[in-house]
Amino acid sequence: MPIRILVADDHSVVRKGIRMLLEDETDIQIVGEAADGDEAIDALAQVQPDVLLLDITMPRMSGIDALKIISHQYPAVRTLMFSMHNNPDYILKAVEYGAAGYLLKDTSQEEILKAVRTVVTGDLYYPPSASSVIIQHLVKRTNVPEPTATSPASGTSSLWKKITAREAQILTCLMKGMSSSRIAEQFGISPNTVANQRASIIRKAGVKNTTDLIRLAFEEKVR
Repeated sequence: MPIRILVADDHSVVRKGIRMLLEDETDIQIVGEAADGDEAIDALAQVQPDVLLLDITMPRMSGIDALKIISHQYPAVRTLMFSMHNNPDYILKAVEYGAAGYLLKDTSQEEILKAVRTVVTGDLYYPPSASSVIIQHLVKRTNVPEPTATSPASGTSSLWKKITAREAQILTCLMKGMSSSRIAEQFGISPNTVANQRASIIRKAGVKNTTDLIRLAFEEKVR
């Protein structure tokens, strides 16, 4: 079965360009287009894509506002945010609201294909430039003093205390946007082992998927 893609961008020339880049791939099918966030949400129910390429700056409803709704109403759809700018606020909002990845509009055809094929497997795809923004934000937030014993947050059992040292390493890699194959290569283990470790972390975290896990990991890392 080909990967079904919905393209949402307010510029018809951009939608046409993406279609031209992807439609010749035998494992990819463009199943629809949308010109803003409202149209994207309406189209999701009609065409049921596997992956949504979602522009951030659109009229009526922006991509970020649409993502908030899509992540809750269509959790199975893997959303790749598409932007002209490597804007830290956009990148962090994309992570916060559950995007599976983030791409710049000057991205090569090869990287778009890699991103699509990565997120459809359940992995995240944040290229080095976006991952750098996320890590810098994480480092900055972790410099905030720890809450005192009387703080409400202190009564919360942290995910990081529930997982093993290797699971913590793998979770850190996931937060950097690394795929299972890259993580496996880094630690000299098989992708299946990485998948099992990730499933174990998700189970201990009490969340449904990798996107929710990453969001929780960032939230708890700053406590």
